[in-house]
Amino acid sequence: MCRSIKTLRPPFVESVSEDDVRAAALQYVRKISGFRAPAAHNAEAFDRAVEAVTRASEELLGALQVRGSR
Repeated sequence: MCRSIKTLRPPFVESVSEDDVRAAALQYVRKISGFRAPAAHNAEAFDRAVEAVTRASEELLGALQVRGSR
């Protein structure tokens, strides 16, 4: 689907910044909405979606237990 979104969990990356997670969320929302940059009348909904996906992604990454990691 979004081939340019990188895996953000160990062992694929050592550390993940908030910017990394937000960039992945932005790519996802761009892909599913079909907008690279939404028109002004869609900007608020687009931005809310990016924030919601960012929060959900951070929650997921925080809850994952990766076997073999320390």
